[in-house]
Amino acid sequence: MKLTRRTFLAGTTAAVLAPSSTASAASSPGDVVGKITVGYQGWFTCAGDGAPINGWWHWSHDWGQPPSPTNTALVSWPDVRDFASTYQTAYPNLGNGQGARLFSSYDQQTVNTHFQWMQENGCDTAALQRFNPTGGEGPTRDAMAVKVRQAAEQYGRKFYIMYDASGWTSMQSEMKADWTSKMSAYTASPAYARQNGKPVVCIWGFGFDDPNHTWPPDVCLDVVNWFKGQGCYVIGGVPTHWLPGNEDSRPGYLDVYHAFNMLSPWMVGRISDLAGADHFYNNVNPQDQADCDAHGIDYQPCVIPGDLQSGHRLHGDLMWRQFYNLTRVGVQGLYISMFDEFNEGNQIAKTAETSAFVPTGSGIRALDEDGTACSADYYLRLTADGGRMFKGQAPVTSIRPTPPQV
Repeated sequence: MKLTRRTFLAGTTAAVLAPSSTASAASSPGDVVGKITVGYQGWFTCAGDGAPINGWWHWSHDWGQPPSPTNTALVSWPDVRDFASTYQTAYPNLGNGQGARLFSSYDQQTVNTHFQWMQENGCDTAALQRFNPTGGEGPTRDAMAVKVRQAAEQYGRKFYIMYDASGWTSMQSEMKADWTSKMSAYTASPAYARQNGKPVVCIWGFGFDDPNHTWPPDVCLDVVNWFKGQGCYVIGGVPTHWLPGNEDSRPGYLDVYHAFNMLSPWMVGRISDLAGADHFYNNVNPQDQADCDAHGIDYQPCVIPGDLQSGHRLHGDLMWRQFYNLTRVGVQGLYISMFDEFNEGNQIAKTAETSAFVPTGSGIRALDEDGTACSADYYLRLTADGGRMFKGQAPVTSIRPTPPQV
């Protein structure tokens, strides 16, 4: 998810375990409170994979043609060595001479592998992104929900539906109808996330100040209250500056934000260095938490690895600083943005380690882009360690404990 489509505190090591991250929470631990949630796009397909959309969905700008240096929608290259099936692109060969091949989310083995990685690295819950399903993407999105359910059940993970309302013209009626006729059936799965005994649903996009999110407050409030009336625990994916109602937030939406059971402000594109992360720790996150506490709302801020292609990651130090800062704030949950977002370069899924695993001459950066060698699974392992610190299972420390290579 991104707005174009819906775009200094010095730390010290503490030799104590993390305080309970739910000490001031509105809710007791469940499948999102006290947990690590990852945003899961599941929106990559390839020609020949059998998906109803029948093309290179989200890999190319022109989905009818394979991705190439002049027809591409990705900025990071995935490590595909764990997938049983991959698909040949029109990119030059990788630096190691092998063909430049990509995975398809439509293959059940791909989704299973992703959820196995989640299981191995402490990712408790996956938020399956669901954009407007009433058009040509709908059948493939419907199929992805089936695949995610199967994988979550198999690997002991939880999942929930996260509606992205971006650009959804008839959202008010169609989102309700989609839940009633299709998505609510998934709450019967033992893997469907529940919080406070209620099935979890997230709505992303209310109140953002851009042309893709123009619904007035009364429409947004109606949708939130409707889902609550269906017995759901409703998360709001809201603007970064939801509380003051400025910058990326429209003014006059505070009643909408306060209607949610949990708030998860967006962070992609908001910080790119340690000073930015510390600015939020000093000036934004505590104020957000205090307001949520005052209104009985759970707080689930985003943690981002950083845009790899733009050189923001600092070989994991940017992500670790956010884990450290937010653990000290005492937030109720963490939302990793995102698991598989190769379009924006902020994915934690296995990624090309070196130029040997990137198409020759493509200009796509590998994980060693700043001179520090990192294994393909580094950001998964970093998430595991950050999750342990957040849950009080490891010391609170500003010093990243995760080695870039194992």
